Amino acid sequence: MRSENIQWPTTIFLIGYHVFLAIALPIYFMHHTLSGAMLGTTIALVFASGLAITAGYHRLYSHLTYKAHPIVEAVLLFFSSVATQGSALQWCHDHRLHHAYVDTDRDPYSIKKGFFFAHFLWMLRAPKPIDPKLVADLMRNKMLVFQHRYYGLCMIVSNLIVFLTVGWLFNDYWGAFLFAWWVRLFLLHHTTWFINSLAHTWGDRHYSEEHSAVDNYILCLLTYGEGYHNYHHTFAHDYRNGIRWYHFDPTKWLIWILSKVGLAKDLKRVSDFRIARQLVVDHKKRLLEKVRSSIHDLGLEKKVSDAGEALLERLTALQTLYDRYKKIPRQEAHALRDQLRTARREWKAHWKEWKKVIKLVNQKPGLQI
Repeated sequence: MRSENIQWPTTIFLIGYHVFLAIALPIYFMHHTLSGAMLGTTIALVFASGLAITAGYHRLYSHLTYKAHPIVEAVLLFFSSVATQGSALQWCHDHRLHHAYVDTDRDPYSIKKGFFFAHFLWMLRAPKPIDPKLVADLMRNKMLVFQHRYYGLCMIVSNLIVFLTVGWLFNDYWGAFLFAWWVRLFLLHHTTWFINSLAHTWGDRHYSEEHSAVDNYILCLLTYGEGYHNYHHTFAHDYRNGIRWYHFDPTKWLIWILSKVGLAKDLKRVSDFRIARQLVVDHKKRLLEKVRSSIHDLGLEKKVSDAGEALLERLTALQTLYDRYKKIPRQEAHALRDQLRTARREWKAHWKEWKKVIKLVNQKPGLQI
């Protein structure tokens, strides 16, 4: 990286606080014992500021997956400033570029340039100027414009408020400065950066293989549900990342709760039919590619193709009936219910056949799906 391309203030700040922690933490533990209360407060602050990034910068502003009450926006922007990850306008601008050009040279933090580039090194480069056309919708939000214009002040003041409050509560300003500010920042930064690096490296591609994003369940525990990254890159405008009720996605739960108390609305979610279609289409593509490249069995190739098409046809029929069912009056829906039950049974039967085809492919030597 050429020196003229380095963003020196950011570079000095990021490397500097890592060096500071490497020196300060051993000195602190030589003379102090970390209390459980301070540790718990630090973890709570990591969670609060991280959740503000995922619910605010990411799902609210970058992808417009829901609308929030101004009070919610103000709280999210406060804790996002505490998170020290740049202004919402710059963050969302870069993130929209990432989705538009993922895995290419125009991707600001492309994993194709290396794990450490995506994790950390990309931030040392001078950022691209904000293209107003890319964030025109966000530039109409006065709170976002204010935060961007005075970001340095917002970041310093919000962190001072947190540090002084924690120091006052526990009468330990040195511990609050070290842990509630800098250790908290270290933990939050690296877990957030793992989404750009680890979530494009280690995991499964359940929904699409067109991009490097993967689903990593361990990472979900550290990033408030953001580890379901293959799903997110496939269906970016869903307010959920973890679509099942048992998926660990605190950001999804927060948004849902806010909607139930009138502080959020217009939650966007991808239909189960669209998700199922994507799963079948992508899985069928992978099966056919592997059969053609590894087995060269024309009979099995035809079986995979036919089973996939039949499954998609049943799904289309089921979706058509369901759409009709939602539109007609309840008193007229009785006759359609029987057709829906039949369509569901046919879908399930074809799904069983599809699983048999997958099993059949997996039984071939040297090929596992």
